[in-house]
Amino acid sequence: MILESVLTCPNCGHVETETMPTDACQWFYECKGCGVLLKPKSGDCCVFCSYGSVPCPPVQQEGSGCCGVKHV
Repeated sequence: MILESVLTCPNCGHVETETMPTDACQWFYECKGCGVLLKPKSGDCCVFCSYGSVPCPPVQQEGSGCCGVKHV
């Protein structure tokens, strides 16, 4: 499982490598470049799934959907 993801701000293009939590979704992230508060895009569970280079750990786990919820 990959725990680091590169977040790219859609507002200013700032790039930052962050460690993803393994036990919860991260719904908000403040860009360290411009200060805008990032929120997940519609249909995504967290900012890592929307703006990261790697999806969050629950999505990476085989058989799990966003944040541990199985999607049928």
